[in-house]
Amino acid sequence: MKVEIPNYGEVKIEAVVFDLNGTLGEKGRVDEEVKHLLERLADRYTVVVISADTFGTLEEGLGGLPVRLERASNAAEKVEIARGYAPYAAIGNGNNDVAMLEEAELAFCVIGKEGATVDALLASDIVVTDVRDAIAMLLDEKKLIATLRG
Repeated sequence: MKVEIPNYGEVKIEAVVFDLNGTLGEKGRVDEEVKHLLERLADRYTVVVISADTFGTLEEGLGGLPVRLERASNAAEKVEIARGYAPYAAIGNGNNDVAMLEEAELAFCVIGKEGATVDALLASDIVVTDVRDAIAMLLDEKKLIATLRG
């Protein structure tokens, strides 16, 4: 996707990189509606989920979906993997997501049930309270324009 946002600039994204815990799901579980939205998103972008897999649910919860699953045990590994998918949008909520958010073309912080860190918030372009809202913006450029235009 390439979109020109008035008084903001051009945003070009080929991949969407997600954190799992606290972002896509809670306690490593992703609900069915979010899985359906990931399928729709995968029609337009390369969709990547990077996780330390704290709860051991990465393959079980997302296997079979058209997404790439990557493991990273720390922030440095996470951003290195994300760089391989550039230009990308990043969606996260924690300290281990900050570098990935900072290097993204477009960064979303999700302040959900598990909260978000101040550093993740400050590294983001857009803040949402539900990952569904971030995905909706990526599926409809007009929502991005409405939020980001200067």
